[in-house]
Amino acid sequence: MNTQGYKWGIFTARVPFLHMRIEVRELVQGLIVSLSTGMALVPLLMSGFGLTFEEAVTISMIHTMLVTSNLLLFGEPFAGGWVTPALPFTLAFVMGGYDSPAERFQMMTALSLDFAALLLLLGVTGFGQKVMDFIAPSIKAGVILGAALAAIKRVFYNDFDRFQSMPWAMSVALLTCLVFFFLPVFQKLKAKNKLIAFIASFGLLPGFILAGVFGTVFDELHFDIQHGILIPPLGDLMNKVSPFAIGWPPVDFFIAALPLACITYLILFGDLLTGIALIKDNQKHRPDDVIDINLNRSHYAGAIRNFIMALIAPFFPTQGTLWSGVQIIIIQRWVEGRDKMQTLYSGIAAYYYYGIPILVLWLPVITFLKPFMPIALMLTLVLTGVACAKLSFRMAVKMNDRVIMAVVALTLVYFWG
Repeated sequence: MNTQGYKWGIFTARVPFLHMRIEVRELVQGLIVSLSTGMALVPLLMSGFGLTFEEAVTISMIHTMLVTSNLLLFGEPFAGGWVTPALPFTLAFVMGGYDSPAERFQMMTALSLDFAALLLLLGVTGFGQKVMDFIAPSIKAGVILGAALAAIKRVFYNDFDRFQSMPWAMSVALLTCLVFFFLPVFQKLKAKNKLIAFIASFGLLPGFILAGVFGTVFDELHFDIQHGILIPPLGDLMNKVSPFAIGWPPVDFFIAALPLACITYLILFGDLLTGIALIKDNQKHRPDDVIDINLNRSHYAGAIRNFIMALIAPFFPTQGTLWSGVQIIIIQRWVEGRDKMQTLYSGIAAYYYYGIPILVLWLPVITFLKPFMPIALMLTLVLTGVACAKLSFRMAVKMNDRVIMAVVALTLVYFWG
């Protein structure tokens, strides 16, 4: 099987099943975990942005397909995802400052276009690395810690009524995932016990299962399973979200969006560095599958995806570079050899079910997952908060740096959290 793909400029497009074999284990995990996480914004899109359930699922499907294009169309060797630490800042900024759904989507458009322009500028000039080298580590750490505090505040203060509506389900899911991801004792058990390692490899899924059990027992989850196929209401969706229908953002929206776009770039560049380090550290185990890393190409791909999203499905910041947890899981299997995973690209593509909305359009699956979607959003925010907090304290080691980090973080939370 040819795994090289089709070159177009600096990009490489790969066709599922032609340039990538079916990686069954990753496909099974992705159908469950990627689908649940990708739909996590559905409740928010309905309550805060005026979309129906069908429209919210459709816009989430578009976001997922754009994320998958990072690999399929552009040849990026990363498991793409949201710029999750920027999400709490974005929600506070947009929902706190703009009242109507139309204004909120206009601001999402402005943010996405500002971000796309910034990525394009830094990609063309090659200044991305220089910008990051110029900014002090204490400032970077402050941005990351601020994102952590804003994420925790969003769950346990701004939206605490949602947590109180299903305390057992959310608490059990959160506790399970915190143990699986961060408890040192569990990490040691995972290294020694293959069964525990296998269960942990499913990421958020064990927490979802236990949440389902406790939520059902304590009557917190209510299911309304529907049958049939979801026909994406693209026309109705475009009339509510696209700048061609609701109007383009005023100039002052673009100006107001610029600081948050710059902050998000700092986070995205950190994701890029993490993704590159993961590949380079493990490339020695797979000399048969040499991975092409190109920082400028990553900037161009991100710019194009954010530009397209701004026109048809604006919701900043869902078009990032790296879902680090998935990248780690896939690389761990990739290093085991070609018989376990043909290429890194085939593993990532399988986890995102090759960009094909297989289950998104099947109503029994989507309506079954609907009660779990607020849990998925809560887990995404809290786990991001914990991970970002840990990272920020590793970045700022000296006491002076930590003081500056704290001041920057609290300032960001005060203005945007």
